[in-house]
Amino acid sequence: MDKVEQLEQNCWTVLSPEEKVAVHKIAGQYLKFLNASKTEREAVDYIYEQACQAGFIPLQECTELKPGQKVVMQDKGKVCTLIIIGKDSMEEGINIVASHIDSPRLDLKARPLYEEEGLAWLKTHYYGGIKKYQWLAIPLALHGVVIKKNGEKVSIVIGEKEEEPVLTIADLLPHLAKEQMEKKMSEAISGEGLNALVGSIPMDGESKSPVKNYIMQLLRDRYDIEEEDFTSAELELVPAFPAREVGLDRSLIGGYGQDDRVSAFASLQAVLEVANPYRTVVCLFADKEEIGSVGNTGLHSLLIENLLTEILHRAGITSYLGLRRCLANSFALSADVNAAVDPNYPEVFEKRNCSFLSRGVVLTKFTGSRGKAESSDANPEFLGRIRKLLEEAGVCWQVGELGKVDIGGGGTVAQYLAYYGMEVLDCGVAVMGMHSPFEIVSKADLYMSFKAYRAFMQDF
Repeated sequence: MDKVEQLEQNCWTVLSPEEKVAVHKIAGQYLKFLNASKTEREAVDYIYEQACQAGFIPLQECTELKPGQKVVMQDKGKVCTLIIIGKDSMEEGINIVASHIDSPRLDLKARPLYEEEGLAWLKTHYYGGIKKYQWLAIPLALHGVVIKKNGEKVSIVIGEKEEEPVLTIADLLPHLAKEQMEKKMSEAISGEGLNALVGSIPMDGESKSPVKNYIMQLLRDRYDIEEEDFTSAELELVPAFPAREVGLDRSLIGGYGQDDRVSAFASLQAVLEVANPYRTVVCLFADKEEIGSVGNTGLHSLLIENLLTEILHRAGITSYLGLRRCLANSFALSADVNAAVDPNYPEVFEKRNCSFLSRGVVLTKFTGSRGKAESSDANPEFLGRIRKLLEEAGVCWQVGELGKVDIGGGGTVAQYLAYYGMEVLDCGVAVMGMHSPFEIVSKADLYMSFKAYRAFMQDF
């Protein structure tokens, strides 16, 4: 069997019995992470807690940094970074694994609550690339925070426990949907039509919007919030069902938010096992990738510069030149997913160059749309070194592109890291049904991505 044929192997066939046990063990931990981390804030809380339990010290408590030291920091509740100081000078570069912890969802508008036809509703604005029809007629949970005028933060999670109510967006019955079904999928459901049903009981003695007022009273009694507090809230509707094992052989995992929390979890588990690396390791969990990495918690900001300035200062490197050298000499894996070939839709995939479930971690040389627009195109010298590293670490890997050239495409954070001159490669798992409320990944691919990130941070 030649090397190309080996790349097309199902990696379950090369796993030892011991490794298969490890695959199912890490998958079990991953299911818990998915169910506990349906928003970026919840993911940061989980990651930060795991880091502290593993001996990472908050960066603000460290006045200086020395080789072997492990530190953690979070920013604005939506970014988290784990750092392990290496033996080499950081001016010679560091090793970065960057994933994102935001996922497509439905955000509540600033004035969401209203009443119509004797029912109370919440208006939403979808976040990221979704197929709107997939969010109809499924149970939805409300997650997020409300910041009151006095600065108090109120955390809200409704719909995750069996005894709790859920919300939903009703679909039109097929008996009356002739015109709807004749429309294009992209036009059948409008963004303004994604309104979630929240109640139907009127408040006693109220003549104007009695159902809306009753819902508001329930929120007031439970959370001590007023309607105007929605203005300074960050509330998200996400699927209410838990992540589950998929397949009679339990080889797959289905659940919400696996783009890109599968990479976030794998890189977290990997960095927790790294010790005394030669090059400083930065394991970064960022926000806003699904809408272009914008804002002050996305990587299209000064986030990474500000972070590294803090780290370098505590390590005794205070010059601007030192920061620029550190960035330009660094190596990075953009830990993000690729599209798995779905045999139900063969017309959009070029099978010789697309990725498959259970064939290992995917190396994506470039992303972007059509003519590689909005892409980072990795240099072959860097790719060659990564190939060697993965083979020495016993990692099954494959190559991948996001579908046929003229069909569409998508981007990752790679281009924002490459901006600094560092070498960057997209490296993650294949996902089937990406951006749907129930995405599918392979347990074996999850395990191989964990091994890949660990080898990169420890030995590269």
